[in-house]
Amino acid sequence: MKMLQDKIALVTGASKGIGRAIAKEFASQGAQVAFTYLSSVERGEALVKELEESGVKAIGYRSDASRFQDAEALINQVVNDFGGLNILVNNAGITRDNLLMRMSEEHWDEVIETNLKSVFNTVKASSRTFMKQRSGSIINITSVVGIKGNAGQTNYAASKAGIIGFTKSVALELGSRNIRCNAIAPGFIETEMTEQLDEKTVQAWREAIPLKRGGKPRDVALAAVFLASDHADYISGQVLQVDGGMLT
Repeated sequence: MKMLQDKIALVTGASKGIGRAIAKEFASQGAQVAFTYLSSVERGEALVKELEESGVKAIGYRSDASRFQDAEALINQVVNDFGGLNILVNNAGITRDNLLMRMSEEHWDEVIETNLKSVFNTVKASSRTFMKQRSGSIINITSVVGIKGNAGQTNYAASKAGIIGFTKSVALELGSRNIRCNAIAPGFIETEMTEQLDEKTVQAWREAIPLKRGGKPRDVALAAVFLASDHADYISGQVLQVDGGMLT
């Protein structure tokens, strides 16, 4: 039997990269998949077709999770369309990198709202459904940068560190209702975002990793499948690093 057979999952920010890999891996493990995207309708439609090839129901929603009203409407629509919700993966995120002295207030607010406030929005909006059914698995995608920091990313690091504190608090608040909340902290994962970096920077990253290579989006997706499944039934409030040993 597949690990997520007949589970209903929602993955935010799934049109590309890690979110797309998670949605595909969930579908391959038997989950019905709802996902969000923000801009590219074409990417959203293409992903629906890919997921449906696994023989599962899939629907893409154009939604901005940084706005609470949008998040609330999204959760209600997913529950209505699929008949429930078992798994929530908060993956939506952006970067607006710059040194602190040059960082605009706009870029600070934009990253905090998209990366951190969106997690509050979707978890709050879905908590009533999870509490009513007395079960649920919440997985928040943070980053190793949220653990160790990174120069030029004070906004991003703060948002990802905030996700860790939020995750642990939710695990404490909702655990009595059999609702688990964990986080995954990816390290250097090779995505469209990292393709924009120059080769010298990429090589420096690889040299700093004990396994001497970058990770693939599927590496994070497999960790998400585990945390979402019944195999992780007694794991909550944890941060799982998928980083090749970068932080030890």
